[in-house]
Amino acid sequence: MTTYTVGLKLATRTKALTIEAEDALLAALKMKLENPEALITYVRKSNRRGDRRHPHDALQNKKMA
Repeated sequence: MTTYTVGLKLATRTKALTIEAEDALLAALKMKLENPEALITYVRKSNRRGDRRHPHDALQNKKMA
């Protein structure tokens, strides 16, 4: 499976999450099921090199755990 980064907006807060899915639409729908009140701002394929240099909150928490 491919890894996608999904950008969400929850009230006044923005968040970027990384998820594995078959395509971008499924990645967006999975995130919408978990956060029905959120607005999806973007979906893109994860950039491994760039995401390692500038990790999202979810990736930072995995490294610390």
